[in-house]
Amino acid sequence: MKTRREGANRRPPARRARHAPGAETLARAALVVEDVVHLGRSSDVALEAAHERADRAAVRAIALGTLRWYLRLVPALAPLVSRPFEELSPRLAALLVTAAHQVEYSRGAPETQVHLAVDASRVIGEAPASGMVNAVLRRFVAQRVELLGNVDADLAGKHAHPRWLVDAFAAAWGERTEAMLTANNRHPPMALRVDPAQLRVADFLRSWRELGREAHAVEWNPDAVVLEHAAAVQLLPGFDSGAVSVQDCGAQLAAPLLDAAPGMRVLDACAAPGGKTLHIAQYTPELAELVAVDADARRLQRVRDNLDRARRDAVLIAADLTERPAGLAAASFDRVLVDAPCSASGVIRRHPDIKLLRRPADIAGFAAGQRKILATAFELLRPGGRLIYCTCSVLPEENEQVVAAFLRDEPSAAAGGWTEGLTRPPGLMDRPVGWQLLPGGDAATDGFYYASVHKQG
Repeated sequence: MKTRREGANRRPPARRARHAPGAETLARAALVVEDVVHLGRSSDVALEAAHERADRAAVRAIALGTLRWYLRLVPALAPLVSRPFEELSPRLAALLVTAAHQVEYSRGAPETQVHLAVDASRVIGEAPASGMVNAVLRRFVAQRVELLGNVDADLAGKHAHPRWLVDAFAAAWGERTEAMLTANNRHPPMALRVDPAQLRVADFLRSWRELGREAHAVEWNPDAVVLEHAAAVQLLPGFDSGAVSVQDCGAQLAAPLLDAAPGMRVLDACAAPGGKTLHIAQYTPELAELVAVDADARRLQRVRDNLDRARRDAVLIAADLTERPAGLAAASFDRVLVDAPCSASGVIRRHPDIKLLRRPADIAGFAAGQRKILATAFELLRPGGRLIYCTCSVLPEENEQVVAAFLRDEPSAAAGGWTEGLTRPPGLMDRPVGWQLLPGGDAATDGFYYASVHKQG
């Protein structure tokens, strides 16, 4: 297997002959799939190589669709290959699965997709296997109803999730499991947050409809809009000024739950990419100071970009909050937001690569890091202050169990209630500690967990 460094510099071999239109797009998508499945790179990173391509939208759609259904397609293809599927070259395996996705899920004629895959095998340097690609995919076209039917007899296969994650969902959520799996495979809505100080939701909707597009307000969130169809941010009225930001409706709860007031000093821990940082700055514009911390100095630039777009400011600090940085004094913040690194099991519909990149052992590692960050953040909180802990996970091991263990061990910590006057989203579930939104729930959000912790004086 190649190293990540080698994989990051790969390019398809130079083209020596004219290929069918669409073959290079399919080839590039297959290389993205290979990078995720075999090199362990995130889809966002793997897609960077296609950023300047004219067909980048198509590459992205095909690659993400393939990753979404990878675990359903591989067991359907495996019986058609003369040797174990895992013994195929990673690039060839990725091409077969990507082409099978196009056969099953695209609007193109299956025979056309087979033809494109044969050409794509030459584009990616697998020309000797072009005959095998043709034979396997033609058999898949002819037998796919039976092959996929066999896969669908198993819940994990039917919904293209790893067995361990299905079992974890079932243990935590019981009969809600299949609805969650179904939601994870749907295309996510594009939700927006409107800054009411700059723009009214009604005015945005009017401007958007004047462009011949549709959107709707969100009944339980007065500052939210959901687009009927996703669009480039450059088209959004008010985006350039920060009046409009792209943010899931569930993520929009963080700043209101924090309930900061003018004159307070607020810390946004684990702040990148900065969507919640900007929301805090806009929700309470007269803070004494807003400090945004993240362990990744490079990702802090995205926080700065978000703030600059809206002409807002914050102190940015690159630091690992598993222990208190020397530059941050204990008990110096009135409010702290801990958006803790997690499995991201609540945002699979936006990042289907999570199904392939996460491993069962990762959860304990995330939980250990979360406990350390929570302890450090609480140390930075003033007596009488409020800390909001949140994740985009749906696994109790990263959520209520982390907060409950902290509350048991910290005498000055107490669980807080829901912020007064803030509307509860439909389907929000009270947990032993905190609150949970599930993907596919009544609020139509991603999966999010929130908990409020107060520091007694």
